[in-house]
Amino acid sequence: MEIKRAATNVRAVVVLGAFILLFILLLGRFTYIQVTQEVKGQELASMGEDRWSKEQVIEGKRGTIYDKRGSALAEELNSYSVFAILSTDYPNHVSDPKETAEKLAPFISMEASALERLLSSEGRFQVELGAGARNLTHSEMQEIKALDLDGIMFNEEPRRYYPKQTYASHVLGYTESDMSTARMGLERSLDDYLRAEDGLVQYQSDRKGVPLPNAERHVKPPKNGNDVYLTLDSNIQTALEQVMTQVDEEYEPEKMVAIVADPKTGEILAMSNRPSFNPNRYNEISNYMNYAVSNHYEPGSTMKVFTLAAAIEEGVYNGDQTFMSGQLNVGPNTVSDHNRGRGWGEITYNEGMLRSSNVAFTKIALDLLGPEKLYEYLDRFGFDEPTGIDLPNEATSLIANQSRYDAAATAFGQGTAVTPIQQIQAATAIANGGEMMKPYVVDRIVDSETQEVIEQKKPEVVGNPISKETSEQMLDILGEVVTSSSGTGRPYNIEGFDVAGKTGTAQIPNPNARGYIRGHGENIFSFLGMAPKDDPKLIVYVAVERPNLQSFESGSEPSAKIFNTIMKQSLQYLNITPTLEEINEEAEEGYVTRDYKGEKVESLTSELEEEGFEVVVLGNGSKVLEHSPEGGNALLEGEKVFLLTDNDSFSMPDVSGWSNRDLLKFANVAGVTPTIFGNGFAVTQNIEAGTDISPGENIVFELASLEEINEMEDSLDEEDEDVASDQEEEEQQVGE
Repeated sequence: MEIKRAATNVRAVVVLGAFILLFILLLGRFTYIQVTQEVKGQELASMGEDRWSKEQVIEGKRGTIYDKRGSALAEELNSYSVFAILSTDYPNHVSDPKETAEKLAPFISMEASALERLLSSEGRFQVELGAGARNLTHSEMQEIKALDLDGIMFNEEPRRYYPKQTYASHVLGYTESDMSTARMGLERSLDDYLRAEDGLVQYQSDRKGVPLPNAERHVKPPKNGNDVYLTLDSNIQTALEQVMTQVDEEYEPEKMVAIVADPKTGEILAMSNRPSFNPNRYNEISNYMNYAVSNHYEPGSTMKVFTLAAAIEEGVYNGDQTFMSGQLNVGPNTVSDHNRGRGWGEITYNEGMLRSSNVAFTKIALDLLGPEKLYEYLDRFGFDEPTGIDLPNEATSLIANQSRYDAAATAFGQGTAVTPIQQIQAATAIANGGEMMKPYVVDRIVDSETQEVIEQKKPEVVGNPISKETSEQMLDILGEVVTSSSGTGRPYNIEGFDVAGKTGTAQIPNPNARGYIRGHGENIFSFLGMAPKDDPKLIVYVAVERPNLQSFESGSEPSAKIFNTIMKQSLQYLNITPTLEEINEEAEEGYVTRDYKGEKVESLTSELEEEGFEVVVLGNGSKVLEHSPEGGNALLEGEKVFLLTDNDSFSMPDVSGWSNRDLLKFANVAGVTPTIFGNGFAVTQNIEAGTDISPGENIVFELASLEEINEMEDSLDEEDEDVASDQEEEEQQVGE
């Protein structure tokens, strides 16, 4: 018994000793951890911080690109993508793949059968629904959401959006949809200004990630990108895009480029290319080149403008002096006039300019100016180097300067290659009293948060190649190119406006052989024009390469359609009214308007109608608030006089048969913005007669010539005859 008791006591002592030893070890370990704050080399504080601390990225917003008037051209918006939950373990899943596919397919550009197969996939929790289901707008998302389909879910994410689609696409460029990479245009060249910096918020949370109450938060705010304001004017740019698209569809040229600029400042008001692209669908781009700045080519006869200006400035030009046109040998080469070298006999140099004689400009360059002076003036006009416009990838010129023939060819626009933007810059000197303005498209860069202007562009004079007197003489000569019966610029004559300009028909080098491509329409047809002639407010350059012309069509038709439309609409938009000199001359001592404001509408209407004028009254007021023409203008018999009355509203009149001048007078007195296509008399209007309108509205009119109107009426008469004939046949059949 005692032996057993002794053995038990020993075991108890051993167990107690082991327990005490374990306790001491644990106590020591706890003490060590408490003192060192480490476990296996890992700091406990850091481990706890990592476990309970959370971070969340706060995304910054990329800067917006605006036009001249503050309308967004490129902006960051929330976009949505659609996906489908297929797993039956999830309460809200696709329950009927066939029905879901039939309803959803039209909204995501997918065949219903293909979508049904995708929604019927086995063993998948969820599926993406293809390219058509990504980058949806809020309204598109709402349309799909309204279908109330089981299992159809949405992800929200930011994306770059271009609300005006193909508008100035080569100027703007584009970024990837997620804005990770800027690819071309201003988006790329100004990426450092536009790019946003993401912020960060740090906080402590419980095991479920819920922020702890009263816990300290560390926030690094995001930095949004800066906003960019351009010189582009959306009214002018939109009109340019519309007419470029019309010409592109009608004539299917290989390339087109057009630029509208303010010669007083160098501001680019519009710039467009064809082929173009929609930056929202950048995967479909076929042309990455902005031809206006990145493409150089032989300009053709538009170059004669600067050759002639140089000769006038040097005092060596006598427009009444004569020369023999047709052909001229320069060394082993022969210079021929464009009518296959036949020429027009012995003519004056002024007529040589009107007829665009290559022989005339060869003699001006070689005999009057001399090659050295010619190239000196090309340098003065900025053709030796890029303009420095704030657009990427500007091309350099290629000046041919190896022989006398090079000088001759350069003088009339062959052999030497320049860019459209160089021609615009040089033309500002002609239109701006001799001062040459640097072209630019970025007006200012603004901090999007503080609205502080970071960078402001100002008009910059980059040269004075000619005097004011020379520029005035050049404008008179270029005006005759458009108005004279001998002038090549007659297709560019715009009713009511004095245009000065020069045509160009550039040959295209044959890539497969020496020489140039031959054939009807196988040229670059261009026009460099400015208006109004006496004090140009706009310069427009248009070039159309290899349009698909009918045998009876001239190369000037597509370029004239673009130039005339955009120049006329732009001048109207800028409130530059047509000249009234011819009307006043014809009216002689006829009726002259006075200031009618405040007069009674009824009595004034009777007075004007007795004088033989047509009165158009806008509104139901009793007194005249505004009128057009204004006081002091002579009227022709039968002319329309517009009276705006003093009530709050008025309705749209029926403008059928109105002339371009009538439409402008109406727009002026009504305070609306007219967009006019074509020439002649009004045939359509986008706002129906009788509809209430208000100042500021944009109204589109289409005009047609009397010949076109007669053709349309004949066509309608034929249709009416066909209908009448069909009705007679039906009546006969019924009678039988």
